[in-house]
Amino acid sequence: MLHSHLTTLNAVSLVLATFKDQASELLLAGSGIGVADLSHADTRITTCQEMQVCANAVALRRDIGLDLGQRMHVSSYGLLGYALLTSATFGDALRLALRYPALLGTLFELSLEEDGKRIWFTAGDYRENPALAQFNVEFCLVSLKVICDDLLGQPLPLLEARFEHPAPDYQARYAERFDCPVRFQAASHAFAFDRAWLDHPLPLADTVTHRAVAERCRKQNTEFTGRQVWLGRVRQMLGTQLHAAPGLEGLAKQLNCSPRTLRRHLHALGCSYQEMLDELRFERAKQWLSEDELPIWRIAEQLGFSETASFRHAFVRWSGVAPSQFRP
Repeated sequence: MLHSHLTTLNAVSLVLATFKDQASELLLAGSGIGVADLSHADTRITTCQEMQVCANAVALRRDIGLDLGQRMHVSSYGLLGYALLTSATFGDALRLALRYPALLGTLFELSLEEDGKRIWFTAGDYRENPALAQFNVEFCLVSLKVICDDLLGQPLPLLEARFEHPAPDYQARYAERFDCPVRFQAASHAFAFDRAWLDHPLPLADTVTHRAVAERCRKQNTEFTGRQVWLGRVRQMLGTQLHAAPGLEGLAKQLNCSPRTLRRHLHALGCSYQEMLDELRFERAKQWLSEDELPIWRIAEQLGFSETASFRHAFVRWSGVAPSQFRP
């Protein structure tokens, strides 16, 4: 899968803050994110980069998603967070959040589903790394609960929470985060609350401010998603040529633009040609290594490395382990 989705450094910064006793380099290993990047508020990273940092965190603590989600307050979402806070009612705010998943940065298809007097806030259609599915759903649903509490200015009473995966050995911590009955091996990932809350007025509602900020969110979403579509096209084009990468100049020619223009556009999106090439090679290498069908020398050749040793060195730089250690 070619990752075209871009996101902010919010989650990465939270991981580093949560593991403040650990060296940042350990948590950033294999992500392509440097410590210096963390000081730039406008830095954009790919979902793949974010997930690598999260994988490093999960390797240290399997239940870390529950803690990270608890720290994702509505203020973490920039303009969208402000638009949600100034909405007239709780239901208006939730529907606005669902309208702009790119600004929310979610990896799930979020929905509000009516079930009699209950509303289920559901997270489905997860398409990222299956090994991080449980972490991501814990992170997602806990952060959604925190957003709800922030909007209301008080805890949203939940009626039930349910999860598709089996109960983990730290299941008692779920009760701490959701404060309601929790069911595992269910049909979906969701939590339920009384439908009457949708009409609850928000304490920070402001019609004039909301209208202005919501319009800025609409424009930001249009620009952001447009950039993602363009970046997805560029990644897809480069992804078909990994065996003989065209270089910045060659790729620019294929895109009918100058190398300078391509370099500028990539820089505006927080990446470079080499970073994009490395990420695509890394993703393809992990796929082929996990399938365990091609020898390592053949994988190196297919990814455009002139020598197997060069591929091994690059893979260690990306992942922290040798290709042979990555195989099942």
